[in-house]
Amino acid sequence: MRQEVPQSRTNVLIAAWGILGFAALLVRAIWKLWPLAYTPIRDHMMSTGQIALWVGWVGWMWYSEGYKTFQKIVSPRVVARGMWLGRNPKPLLVALAPFFCMGLFHATRRRIITAWIVVLMIVGLIVSVHFLSQPWRGIVDGGVVVGLGWGLGTLLLYFGRALAGNEPGVDPELPASVASAT
Repeated sequence: MRQEVPQSRTNVLIAAWGILGFAALLVRAIWKLWPLAYTPIRDHMMSTGQIALWVGWVGWMWYSEGYKTFQKIVSPRVVARGMWLGRNPKPLLVALAPFFCMGLFHATRRRIITAWIVVLMIVGLIVSVHFLSQPWRGIVDGGVVVGLGWGLGTLLLYFGRALAGNEPGVDPELPASVASAT
């Protein structure tokens, strides 16, 4: 969907703060998980069956987390919300732009509930996976790193396209009072 690119440098910087702030959260997660994901490979800790499981898990996470979730849902929506914020800056929304772009607040009721449930599930999974020993933790984290890496790439691609005037064309899922005013 071709839309007007934010007119001023300030508008672009606001959009970038939200979108790249979210991207920074992904980079941090990848950075922290990569050593744990790579350890069983580097140290030859896996049996043939575990290697097959690792390959299958990584493929599944690329498809389900990276492609189906990030590329098709999360990345376009984060960019749509960031670009909307660039055109409609409000001080509190700008200050918390990465969390706004995630849909944690100032969104439809459904988006807010979904976003918070996802965040809580991720926290629960992080805590649970922490108790796994190698190579099992590396197997799980390997898939997560691939999914998040793909998601990061698609987020940056959608943002680049949006800056060139080709926004993703998805509903930013704003509250009804805001959505009807725009």
